[in-house]
Amino acid sequence: MLQEQAAEFRSLRRQLEEAILPLATSVDGRRFELQASLHGLALQTGGYVVLDDDAVPRLGQVLSLELARVDGSEVTGRRTDETSLELRTRMTLRLAHGRGVVLSGDDRPFHDALVRPAQPEDVAAWLATVHPRRAALEIGELLLAPGLSATLDAGGFDRHTFLCGQSGSGKTYSLGLVLERLLIETRLRIIVLDPNSDYVRLGQTRQDVGKELAARYGEVAAGIVVRRAGEGGLRLQMGELDPAARAAALGLDPVADREEFALLDELVGENGMTLEDLLVSDLPEAQALRLRAANLGVDRWEIWARGRPESVVADVEHSDARCLVVDLGSLGTRDEQALAAEAVLATLWRRRADREPVLVVIDEAHNICPQEPGDPLTALTSELAVRIAAEGRKYGIYLLVSTQRPQKVHENVLSQCDNLVVMRMNSSADLGFIGNVFSFVPTGLLERATTFRQGHALLAGKIASHPAFVRFGSRIAEEGGGDVPADWAQPQQSN
Repeated sequence: MLQEQAAEFRSLRRQLEEAILPLATSVDGRRFELQASLHGLALQTGGYVVLDDDAVPRLGQVLSLELARVDGSEVTGRRTDETSLELRTRMTLRLAHGRGVVLSGDDRPFHDALVRPAQPEDVAAWLATVHPRRAALEIGELLLAPGLSATLDAGGFDRHTFLCGQSGSGKTYSLGLVLERLLIETRLRIIVLDPNSDYVRLGQTRQDVGKELAARYGEVAAGIVVRRAGEGGLRLQMGELDPAARAAALGLDPVADREEFALLDELVGENGMTLEDLLVSDLPEAQALRLRAANLGVDRWEIWARGRPESVVADVEHSDARCLVVDLGSLGTRDEQALAAEAVLATLWRRRADREPVLVVIDEAHNICPQEPGDPLTALTSELAVRIAAEGRKYGIYLLVSTQRPQKVHENVLSQCDNLVVMRMNSSADLGFIGNVFSFVPTGLLERATTFRQGHALLAGKIASHPAFVRFGSRIAEEGGGDVPADWAQPQQSN
């Protein structure tokens, strides 16, 4: 019967596929290709393997794994009854094919090395040899080596870092965890531009944290300063702003509004007048500026110091705070948020010759340094971010840029980032964009980002010993912001 013959073919194919050995070959001792049976496949993309060719076993990592089809030999079947029937077919075998990188070894080429999944102790032994003599920031555990801590190389933050993840991926929580570890384990100063008020409780230790860790964090928490609108000290003096920022706040064009532009620069920049001075001045020439400020609502902005001495510019310039959180979310308008961000970035750039290391965290970066700024103030902040990204490292100004919309962030900022943290991203367009910008990250690993759960991430760059999948651990400080109640989705109880 034909059905019996087909069953024989399927059985034979399965036997041949099950007999495929997990073997790897490398022509340079650094990269390898592998094959393995799909039946009982124990390998996975991003996973660790031991490569054994009768020499010293090597540790490797699988960077891609996919289904492959290979044409086998022609198979002939015969059946004899009242008539003789001969069947011929070419057997197509299905197997797993992948590529990987050798993590440890002597760079010798090898052929047909047996491949087996590495045990956590194999990975731990290698990691013990590669960690530099710099602070290790423990952030959670390796997803594909259960029980092993996932750590970041603190020294890697002297390169710009990009962190992205869609809403609900755990991006905000994980970024807060990284900042906590930097505060505990290093002396690096941190300035956070916080558009959603997510980090305003960074100095408040959670109740469920162990006493020893809470005590350690309490020492650095005392140096965390949060500036908020109103009585929280997030204020600006008009005279502290660059001429371009003052003009942008009042909607002045240096050519179309050249007289008002020059007058503003003279009264504020040269004569030291404040906005309050302009508003009460009886100088006839100041009338146009007063009307402009009133018509645009600039005179009602909460960010103006109004005679009080505090200033966020002074905080950036002179504060001894270990961490300064600028709560942009507490400001009432997007223009005020952009002006405050511009003032912080401009101050850092103006004082770049001090060469004091500082990590500048730009959260929701698609609003602060977008690819296409929608107004003059945002254009200024975006220009400053691009300048710092291109030249800031040599002055000790390092960026950590975070967003859920990577294609909206200015590409000249992203292209200068050498570190990447990717959390769950369902958009193939976003992942393709990230892959183009961060071409050093294996595509096979990036593609796994669509399957991440909350708190899972891919690390790559100088902050990591190798591209790795991690699960972020627990926070030390309280989370800021707040979630929208979801009890509206609960079933209603009938009376």
